[in-house]
Parts: sequence; C-alpha cells; structure tokens
Amino acid sequence: MSSDFVKLVGERIRTIRKEKGYTQESLAEKSGVYITYISDIERGERNITLETLDKVITALDILPSELFKFENIESIEERTDKKILLNALNSLVSGRKVEEIQLVLRMMKDMLDTYSKINK
Repeated sequence: MSSDFVKLVGERIRTIRKEKGYTQESLAEKSGVYITYISDIERGERNITLETLDKVITALDILPSELFKFENIESIEERTDKKILLNALNSLVSGRKVEEIQLVLRMMKDMLDTYSKINK
C-alpha cells in the first residue's frame, strides 16, 4: 500500500498535467516514461523515483517546488485524512512571510476558539 504522500504527489502530477492540457500519453511521450507508469504514479500506486520525478517535472515545465503545492488538489475538500489535510494546510502558508503566517495562526486560533464555544 502506498503512503499518503505518494498519493498526494500523484494527484498533484495529475492536476498539473490536466491544467497544461496534456493527456497521460502526451506526458509519457514528453517525459520518456511509460504511460502505464504515469497512470500508476497518478493513482498513487507507484513510488516514483527521483530520476523519474525529474523527467516528469521537466516534461510539465514546472519548478520542483510547484509540485509540492498541494492546495490546488481538486478533491482536497473531500479529504478526511488528518495528515493529508495538515500537509495541504502547511503548503498553503509555507511560501508566505513570517508576518502573514503569524496572522493566519492568530485567525485560526480565534476561529477554533469560537468553534469550540459554539459546539459545547
């Protein structure tokens, strides 16, 4: 069974591929990776090697950091796995300035305090 992280990376590759208008076949062709391997990666059924990851990133014409921005994953709102949700939350703020992160933390604390009071 693959890890949640492998599944997230696969979903992110699928999302970027679709945004670029590529089919799995065209991504396979551009990257030099078999289409079945691309399909397995996107479904989180294959643990992608760094070498293959580099080929896919190059074929998608993105920076490596863009691959790990999980906030754009289509189904993130439907997730119930705490670890995946926390990773997505982290990716939302990781590129922000310290002051922005502090503001988000204060706002989250206030919201969670309010939520706790309402649901008592």
